[in-house]
Amino acid sequence: MNCQELAGKIQALQPNASLQDVARLCLLLSNGTEAIDELADPYKLQVAWKETGLKLQLATDQHAAMTQELEELASSDPEKFTRDQIWILIRAIKVQSQVLQMYVGQAVLDV
Repeated sequence: MNCQELAGKIQALQPNASLQDVARLCLLLSNGTEAIDELADPYKLQVAWKETGLKLQLATDQHAAMTQELEELASSDPEKFTRDQIWILIRAIKVQSQVLQMYVGQAVLDV
């Protein structure tokens, strides 16, 4: 299976998806599947589609929560950071790494 074939299958599953969404899903599905040719099977594509969607939603939710915490943190004095605030920064780095790793096809960190 090549990228065009996968994009066609994605467009069939989600006809209203933008070009950017189709490209993003091609990347995420291909990175999340060991054998890309398995996605030619409609059942396996559906399973991979759902798993990828859940992973992306989880990462998106974590990213949104982290963004809110970082915005609150940005309004405080860095010279007076507590240990909890330092941990917020560390978790933010881990969440950002998780999102990036989904797109580059590497194993996702536990957050």
